[in-house]
Amino acid sequence: MLITFKSKAAAEVMMYEEHAKRIFDLLHKDPKRGVITAAETDNAIKLLEGEITESKAHFASEAVKRDIVAHHGEDGDDNEHEQPEAVHFSTRAYPLLEMLRAARAENRDVMWGV
Repeated sequence: MLITFKSKAAAEVMMYEEHAKRIFDLLHKDPKRGVITAAETDNAIKLLEGEITESKAHFASEAVKRDIVAHHGEDGDDNEHEQPEAVHFSTRAYPLLEMLRAARAENRDVMWGV
């Protein structure tokens, strides 16, 4: 399922719910419907930036390794597909982080599920 983040400060940001789950858990928000108020944007930005820094320190997590093994076998053999490339949390979170920064600058909320 797609989550569409909306703010009057920036263009919409869409993300698969499974990828946004980590962000929602970090911010203690409901993935179905919610808001990051203008007053909460500063803290949300700090939390996301901290999580991005932490995720870069632990690039090859167990979840990524499990996914690669599930799709390409333990030896990484896969003659029919390109080599797997992991998409980092920082890459997935960056558009939302930019939206939060714009929302903070314009004192706007960020909403989803509405």
